[in-house]
Amino acid sequence: MSKGIEELQEIVDQWIQNHGVRYFNELTNMAQLTEEVGEVARIIARRYGEQSEKESDKQKDLGEELADVLFVVLCLANQTNTNLQAAFDAKMQLKTQRDHQRHQQNEKLK
Repeated sequence: MSKGIEELQEIVDQWIQNHGVRYFNELTNMAQLTEEVGEVARIIARRYGEQSEKESDKQKDLGEELADVLFVVLCLANQTNTNLQAAFDAKMQLKTQRDHQRHQQNEKLK
């Protein structure tokens, strides 16, 4: 069930209208995004990095935490009238043009 980013933005907006009172303001959502990214970082650092994973962390679902990050990003895009699909498409085109040779020739990646 693949959905484009524009559709995801609409799903989040509908959810806010039907289940939330309103969007949190942009600064609150930025703080919320920082918190959610921190939760992702904690899982990555302990599960894939060199830190040991606490028993309480072993039950945490990385996918769920990444989805939390995505939800807040979509909220921020909606409330700032950002077409995230268009921005993402433009960024991928730029990265493809700018980075293809650079990454192919990077000895550190071989």
